[in-house]
Amino acid sequence: MYAILDIETTGGQFNEEGITEIAIYKFDGHEIVDQFISLINPEIPIQPFVVKLTGINNEMLRGAPKFFEVAKRIIEMTSDCVLVAHNASFDYRILRTEFRRLGYDFNIKTLCTVELSQRIMPEQPSHSLGKLVRALGIPMADRHRASGDAMATVKLFKMLLDKDLEKTIVKELIKFEVIKGIPTKLLDIIESLPSKTGIYYIHREDGTIIFIGQSKNIKKRVNQHFTGITRSAKKIQSEVFTVTYEETGSELIASLKESEEIKKNRPIYNRMARKNTFSWAIYAEKDQNGYLNLKLQKADGRKKEITAFVNQQEGKAAISRITTTYQLCPKLTGLSDAKTACSQFALNECDGACIDKITPEEYNFRVQVFIDKNLFENKSMIIIDKGRKTGEHSAILIEKGIYKGYAFYDLNYQIHTPEILKNILVPMPNNRDTRSYIQGYLRKHRVLKIINF
Repeated sequence: MYAILDIETTGGQFNEEGITEIAIYKFDGHEIVDQFISLINPEIPIQPFVVKLTGINNEMLRGAPKFFEVAKRIIEMTSDCVLVAHNASFDYRILRTEFRRLGYDFNIKTLCTVELSQRIMPEQPSHSLGKLVRALGIPMADRHRASGDAMATVKLFKMLLDKDLEKTIVKELIKFEVIKGIPTKLLDIIESLPSKTGIYYIHREDGTIIFIGQSKNIKKRVNQHFTGITRSAKKIQSEVFTVTYEETGSELIASLKESEEIKKNRPIYNRMARKNTFSWAIYAEKDQNGYLNLKLQKADGRKKEITAFVNQQEGKAAISRITTTYQLCPKLTGLSDAKTACSQFALNECDGACIDKITPEEYNFRVQVFIDKNLFENKSMIIIDKGRKTGEHSAILIEKGIYKGYAFYDLNYQIHTPEILKNILVPMPNNRDTRSYIQGYLRKHRVLKIINF
């Protein structure tokens, strides 16, 4: 659990400042579960430049509670939490100073979103809160007021969690939770998970990820791990400390994240065979008569594949659909081994490429339409699909055939060009697996929109 906060102060000499406003949002990594926002009477005057910056003046604070009156609520809000703030050392120092004046030693683990953004998004020219939220399209109200800045920090922190592919932040939280002694019963873990689409991470007590998976129903899938009787399921059940998760809304993003994060984190109980997931592919080759033949073959990295499949059965089903959709000859797509005309020619469902009844140019035009539609090479597009919640969409960027990454965006932040999208993108590597996942998904599913550019 995280306590994300922002503090406004009177300004003045170091360690003599007083708090004028505080906002704390209790955040479980997915949503806000509690909040506390209050003006504070600092019992000392506010510096004029601070009044100009925040709009908070001495008159506004006369009837506000003093710090000792809200101290108990602050402790309740931050207890058993990691304190998160933009420039956390400042907010933490101010809180410790105020509590020290009351004779209480306020001690808590902290995370700084300035340092996290510098590490996770080093490409950003500025890591100040105002410039970061503008660059990342994070809506912000009441700048330089505690509630507005704290809410912007919540949204920034959520984006940093998304971009942290190595799960450094979550692993650190789990180490902290071990110290707190959080219970580890399997039923408790399952109850804490959502029945939503996303990716999940099964951790040992030291935070190590031992399994990564994705599902349309995270709770149901993890329950299968915890009730399974296979050797690997039994090992997971004996070693699990907790399960963390990320909702994606989009099944495609869940598959892409799973593929990449298994490679990055190398969990011991994920199947090693995943790196060769797409073992069959369609290739196009000209025969001696000049006709383009589509061939379903074992994947061969030396050849230029059009699209790939998990197994031969899926590939054969796809070849059959392609043959019908593009009015191709079953003999030239490998569905018929006839020596002369294919069986479909007699039924008037093939126009005779198998026996040279039409020219290679006429036939190859239809094959090329299929190739152009499915080959990623030189394609540039944004795939828009559903997001994690109402009012949000997901976007996947492909530029000149290269998969660049994904993002989630508020519907008020319209995506029309790759330049806008790149500011909020979670960068991802481009490889054969990612291309195959995207091609396979577009073959089988309808997305909200595809923007070609």
